[in-house]
Order: sequence, then C-alpha cells, then structure tokens
Amino acid sequence: MNQRIRAREVRVIVASSGQQLGILKIQDALRAAQTAGLDLVEVAPTANPPVCRIVDFGKFKYEISKQDKEKKQASSKLKEIKFRVNISEHDYETKLRHGEEFLDRGNKVRVQLQFRGRENAHKDLGIKLMHKISDDLATMANVEQAPKLMGRAVTMTLAPLPAGKRKRKFAKMDHLPPEDDSEDHDEDEDDNEETEPVTAS
Repeated sequence: MNQRIRAREVRVIVASSGQQLGILKIQDALRAAQTAGLDLVEVAPTANPPVCRIVDFGKFKYEISKQDKEKKQASSKLKEIKFRVNISEHDYETKLRHGEEFLDRGNKVRVQLQFRGRENAHKDLGIKLMHKISDDLATMANVEQAPKLMGRAVTMTLAPLPAGKRKRKFAKMDHLPPEDDSEDHDEDEDDNEETEPVTAS
C-alpha cells in the first residue's frame, strides 16, 4: 500500500468508478491517489506490471474480510450423527464429542434417531433423547430445525454458535469419527418422506 509498493510502474484502476488510468510511474500513481484523498493498494502483485487500485483502504479491507467470511460460510458442511433409543451412556458421550468437534469447525449437525422394531411403539423416548442432545450441546449450538418425525426416524438440525461463544462440555476428540458415522449433506437437500413436527411432551 502506498509507499510500500516497490514496483517502478503499475497499472492503475479507480475502484469507485472502474476507470482505468493505464500504466503509470509509481510516483504519478501515488500522486493520483493522494489527490483523490485515497490510498494506492496493490491488488495483483504478480501481474506485469502489478495492478493497483485507488481506494479507501479501510473500506477495501472490510470488503475483503466480508468476502472471506462469506466463503467460509458457503464452504461449511452439514454433518450427520445417528443415534438409537437404547444407546449406552458411553456411546452417547462419544457421539456428542463428535458433534462438538463438527460444530467447533463451523459445520452444522443433523442429528438422526432411528426407530427399529418395537421401538416404534415408544417414540416418546426418542423425542426425549433428542431434547437431551440439544440440551447437552446448548453451549456449542442453537437448534436450527426442531425435532420432527420422518417415517421411522426423528431428525433435528443444530447450527454452531459464534466461535467466541462456543464452550465444550465434553473432552476434545483427537480424531474424527469413521465415515459411516458421519455423512456430508447439502443444506438444501429435500426429503421425500412426509414430515411431521414434534413437540416436547
């Protein structure tokens, strides 16, 4: 930026209007930026000659930060963790550690609880377990999609809290779970089965 630019000649663009001033000597480019009350910022240092923009550096830095944030949000994935109604306490805590790991990396988590055989007659137990899961992960995530019945399963989607507000309740994992325990999903994926909202009893 400004006097830190080492190139002797630069291609200059006025950011506000898109006007191209052509190839200028660095002194002339700096003078043009100063006359406009703005900064000369190098945006393509490897070009020949380097490309610079005449821009308000504060606003330029903000826009770059905003774009980076949007890219990170776009690249976040939807992970899935599966539970059973009669899951053991040890397995339950292990899966919640996985959930915390995914959430801490900025991923959303879809929690799925499947009913099999006689378990279908006790779906209330599954609903209670889903609410227990959301309570145990409350320091890491908000409930984005409340538990709802989908055929023989109940699903719920959790979204991570802002990084500064996340607090793990369970010990940190040294590794991620195996592939069959977690699947990536597109967030706009449509479910073909008829859904039915579920409320706590």
